[in-house]
Amino acid sequence: MTNDKLKMKILPIAPSPSPPVPQSPRSPTLSSKMNLERYSRQILFSGIGKEGQELLANSHAVIIGCGALGAMHAEMLARAGVGRLRLVDRDFIEESNLQRQIIFEERDVDERLPKAVAAEARINRINSEIKVEAIVKDVNYSNVENLIGDADVVLDGTDNFEVRFLINDAAVKLNRPWVYGAAVGSYGVQMTIRPHETPCLRCLFSEMPAPGTSLTCDTAGVILPIVATVASYQVSEAMKLLTGQTEKLHGSLLQFDLWETKFTRLRIDRLRGQDQCRACTQGQYDFLTARSGQLTMTLCGRNAVQITPAVSTQIDFANLAEQLRVAGEVSYNRYLLKFKSGEHEITVFPDARSIIKGTDDPNVARSLYARFIGA
Repeated sequence: MTNDKLKMKILPIAPSPSPPVPQSPRSPTLSSKMNLERYSRQILFSGIGKEGQELLANSHAVIIGCGALGAMHAEMLARAGVGRLRLVDRDFIEESNLQRQIIFEERDVDERLPKAVAAEARINRINSEIKVEAIVKDVNYSNVENLIGDADVVLDGTDNFEVRFLINDAAVKLNRPWVYGAAVGSYGVQMTIRPHETPCLRCLFSEMPAPGTSLTCDTAGVILPIVATVASYQVSEAMKLLTGQTEKLHGSLLQFDLWETKFTRLRIDRLRGQDQCRACTQGQYDFLTARSGQLTMTLCGRNAVQITPAVSTQIDFANLAEQLRVAGEVSYNRYLLKFKSGEHEITVFPDARSIIKGTDDPNVARSLYARFIGA
C-alpha cells in the first residue's frame, strides 16, 4: 500500500455537468432469513438497528485487493452481515504478509494459496450465511467496470496508484461510491468518494504519482496498527453508505501518523476541483483505456517481463537505491539500477521502464514492480 504526502489545491464546488446514473434500489427484504441473534449487538446500536441490518444483508460490497487493508475489510464486513462480498486480488500469500494481513494463516503460506481464495475460505468459516466470490485477477482497464459495475460500494485495498486511478475512473463513470485508503510505515490516509457529489481522486491528484516517488511497504515497512486504523475508517464509511446514512460520512480527507501521534482532517465535502477534473467535469476516463495503463511484454526465452509505466518520468537512482537497500541488493550507474530480492532481479532504466527477471508471468511482474518501484 503506497501513499504520497498530499499536495493539492481544492477548488469551489460546481454543479455536476450531467445527472448521476441512478443506483439500483435496495430494500430490506431478508429479515425472515436473517439470524437476528447473531447480529443482536449490532442491531442494538442506534446507528444500525434492524432496518440497517436488513439493508446490510441486501448489500453487495466489492473489495479490490485482499492484502492488509482488504483482509480487514473482508473480515469486518462479513462479521457485520453484508450479504454479498466480491474479493479481487492477483497475488499469492507470502510469509511476510502474516505480520499485518490478519485473515491469513501459516498453512495458507505453505499451500501457496491465492489471497482471494484463502480469504474466501476464511469468510465462509466466519459467516456461512453470506455469499462470497473470490476472483484471482489483475485489475486493469479491460475488467474493472465489470468487477465493480453491480456493487453498492467499492473498498480500496490496493497497493498502488495505478489501480486506484482505474477504480476512480470506473466508479465515476458508473456512479458507484468507493472508499479510498492507504497505509505505509505508521502513516495512513482515508477518503470516501461519492461520484458527482464529492471530490474524486483525480480532483486531488490530477496526475498519477511517478514511479519511484512513493514509499511502499516493502521499502519503508508498515505496522499493523495503522492498517487497522485506516481499515476501520473505511469499513465504517462503507457501512454508512450501505445503510443510507450519507449525512454521517466524515466528508474529509483524513491523514494519520500513529507513531508521531498526528491526525489531520481536511474538509472536502463542499469542495471539489471539478472545473479542472478530467473525470468529474470532462467525462474523460483516461485510465479505462489501454494506452493509459502500464505496458507489459514477456521477453521470449529470457524468463523476464518488461514493464513500461504510463507516466513519463525521470528516476532518481540515488533516492530509489536508498529506499531499496532495506529489501535487497542494489547497485546502479548513470544508465540503470539493478535490484535483487530472492529469486527476482529488477533492472530499472532512467525513464522507469523496468525488466523483471525470474518470472514470465505479467501479473507477478506487475506485483513486484508495485511493491518495490511503486506505481
